[in-house]
Amino acid sequence: MISSFFGKTKPINYIVLAIFLFLFYFANVFFQLGEQGINEVILLEILQFVALLLSVFIINLIVRTQKATEFNSYAMVFFVLLIVAFSDGLILENVIFANFFLLLAFWRILSIKSIKNVKHKIFDASLLIAIASLFYDWALVFMFLVFFVIGVYDGKTFKNWLVPFLGMTTIFILTFTVLKLKGSLDYFENHYQFSLDLFTNRPFFDVLNIKTWIYLVLTIIVSILVFVRLRNVSGGKLLLLRIIFLVFSMGTGIVLFTQPDTSPVLLTFFPASIFMTNYFESIKKRKLQEVVLILSLVVALVLFVFHLK
Repeated sequence: MISSFFGKTKPINYIVLAIFLFLFYFANVFFQLGEQGINEVILLEILQFVALLLSVFIINLIVRTQKATEFNSYAMVFFVLLIVAFSDGLILENVIFANFFLLLAFWRILSIKSIKNVKHKIFDASLLIAIASLFYDWALVFMFLVFFVIGVYDGKTFKNWLVPFLGMTTIFILTFTVLKLKGSLDYFENHYQFSLDLFTNRPFFDVLNIKTWIYLVLTIIVSILVFVRLRNVSGGKLLLLRIIFLVFSMGTGIVLFTQPDTSPVLLTFFPASIFMTNYFESIKKRKLQEVVLILSLVVALVLFVFHLK
């Protein structure tokens, strides 16, 4: 029944997911308040929720326009379930806003495959990644994705390779101007730290908690299974999924470079939800799909409850 309900993209699907996300997001806020009053954090929390909700809709936009999955709502469902399962990561408000702008950038990057208005799309993507980096420094790493996609789709046009620098420069000049007026030019030095916590004296497997390790390993396994199933499919979708897997790989690398309590695992949720959806679609038996979806929901809820405790 659940799989059938989300098997199509209807307005009611968006409403249900929005209500579901709202309930769990603000339940998490309520239990994590501590000594703070709700009026002290409500504005920021509303902005964060709106950013997450818009992120869900952007994922659906990417799915529909780029045909990364079939025409359904499963990618949105898995993205929301991952947010619920990793609700402890919602304290990183800068990562939430950075992820929002990165999703917009990924949408523009993936649309380059149409070879229409390529320079505009490259500029938009670079601009958005630079904005995301103002919230979270490591987001700037995804600029390499722009250059990779340029090489894949339209690398022979020399001007395309210069556009990303123009996009970044535009944002940094505007930011510099604002900071100069405010007398806060030390922001760049303090913000862009790019700390490499992987290379501290801690054991390698202490870099992440066990929940994150299991999630990353399972996502890699699911991705491999999807690639094996689609190895004989036309190159268009396979290339698209390879780019999305590169997004996941870069997000995973960033997660490995940061401390467990500041791990930006949210950055991997978009590609993970795409691969989970592709694998889910390969399950032909409707009852088995129902079991998988219900099990995913139960696991997300159990992890959410454990976090609250």
